[in-house]
Formats: sequence, structure tokens, C-alpha cells
Amino acid sequence: MTFSGGGSRHGFNPRSLLVCSALVLPAPLAAAAEAYPVKPVRLVVPTAPGGGGDITAREIAPRLSELWGHQVVVENRAGSGGTLGMGLAARMPADGYTLIMGASSYVVVAPAVYPKLAYDTVRDFAAVTQILYAPLLLVSHPSLPARDVRELIALARARPDGISYATPGNGSVAHLAMEVFKSSSHTRILHVPYRGAAQALTDVVAGQVSVFMSTIPAALPFSHASRLKMLATTGLKRSRILPKIPTVAESGLKDYEVTTWYGILVPAGTPDALVQRVSADVTRVIRQPDAQERISSEGGEVVASSPAQFADFIKRELAKWSSAAKQSNATID
Repeated sequence: MTFSGGGSRHGFNPRSLLVCSALVLPAPLAAAAEAYPVKPVRLVVPTAPGGGGDITAREIAPRLSELWGHQVVVENRAGSGGTLGMGLAARMPADGYTLIMGASSYVVVAPAVYPKLAYDTVRDFAAVTQILYAPLLLVSHPSLPARDVRELIALARARPDGISYATPGNGSVAHLAMEVFKSSSHTRILHVPYRGAAQALTDVVAGQVSVFMSTIPAALPFSHASRLKMLATTGLKRSRILPKIPTVAESGLKDYEVTTWYGILVPAGTPDALVQRVSADVTRVIRQPDAQERISSEGGEVVASSPAQFADFIKRELAKWSSAAKQSNATID
């Protein structure tokens, strides 16, 4: 059979075959997404049990299990601040039966401060949905003579390096958040790194260090006991559980926003039909009133974004944290 001018003497057009193939090929994928899941699903958490990502995973796993009729098994793969588990997850099957609980610390911050990682966030993973975000809480020891962010900035300018801030370690979210604060406010505040948030918070409560960017749940008991002073939260809008505490942005540093967040990822190459199905179902369960109430009680806000929205957000976050790391020369070997 010979072809001429895009058709044939027998009325056969190869372009028609290509069009028909394009229409037919997605059908098996659509059917697979419709039937999904047909076996248990694992939800990989790259951190140890008890952390924020683990708590979030164990909040949604039973809800998804009930919705899907198959168990969603939480699998902790801890090590190196989440980067070990992310490297392992990047090599897992891209079949929709491996979900990953992503967190800002190892999805967007780690690539900014580690010169070598076993994964590339954009290349190795596909975004499914952002579950929640939570602002940090800027706190100080009560003895610090600053009642708010404006007074803290004025004090820091008057006493360069005379005020110290604690962090869980070099390159942590809290470290880079304060470096962005310093750069935006044109201040010099001394960095005191610790090996973990608990030790850092303890020394701020004891008055050995002046300031700390804390998670809200960790700082609230000390704040309510008047052992810490709440200066500001770091989201663009006020926290639902701390409506009387202003944001850093409304306190003089316009557009300042630093949040921690969690979201679902899958290995790159997972069929888009399955990505969309998982996104819709995770969104459905986290929008349940009791789920939203639990998330809000911990200082978080439900997001429930689409895969495209989450992917765009991750790219913006990668750029932001890369810039912050360069400003502070923060690297981790």
C-alpha cells in the first residue's frame, strides 16, 4: 500500500489512525483510576513517628482507608531530617500505590542548603495536593524590652549583634526565616544554633537566648504561662487560633511570609489520571469538618490545592528558600 498527499488510493488516512489512537489510549488509564485502589496503599513519611508530618499522615490515612475500602499504611522512613526517606521514595514504583507525605523542610528547604541530595524535588516527584500550612510564631523572653516587631527592629538596630536568636540548627526553617527577617529589616541579630527545637526553645524560656521562631503548638504552653512573649506570626494573615497576635507583614515588613506546610507527593511518572484521583480524594477527606477542626487546633490552615496549584507553589518555594540560603550562606555538608 502506498500513501500520497497524507492519504491513500484506498481511502485510508494515517493521520486518522493517530487521532483515533490518541483518543483510545487514555481509556485504560481512566478505567484504572476509576477502579483505584485495588490493594493497600502505602503513605511514606520521611520522618520519625510523632512529628508533624507523621501526625498529619495518621490523621488522613484512616479516612482514606475508609473511603477507598483498602488500608492506607503509614510507613516511616526517617533519617537525615527527612532527606533519606525522600531519596528512597524517589525510587519507589510510580503506580499510585506509593504516596509521600511531603513537608517544607525536606521538599523545598533541604534542596537550598544541602549541596548534594539523592533526589531532585521537581524531577523526581509529582505534586498531588497541599494539605495545610502553618505559620511560625516569633517569641521572645519576657525580659526583652520589645513588645512587638517594630520595637524589636528598633532595638536590634540600636544594638547590632546585641540580641540573639535560637534555631534548631543551621539551615533549618527557623534559621532561614530569621535570616529573611534580618535582611528585610536591615538588622544584625546573633544566630545561636542548637541540635533540635526543644533545646532551643528551652534556652529561650530560660532567658539565655532572646528570640526564637517557634511552631505555634510548641510555644503556646509557655506563652500562656507568661514565660514567653508572643511578638508576631509569620503568615500573610493572622492565625485562626491567635487572632490578637499581628503578623510580621502587618508589623512593618510588608510581604514577609514564612510557613511550614505538608502535602502529598507521588513518584514522578505516576499516571496523571491517578494523580488527579488521589488529589480529589485527599481533598475530600481533609475538608471534613472534624479534620479541619483538628488541623486548626494545631495552628494550621487547610489548603486542599489542585496538583497544578501545588506544583506551582513548590516551584515558588524552592526559589524563595534558595534565595534565603544564599543570603545567609547557609549550607549543610
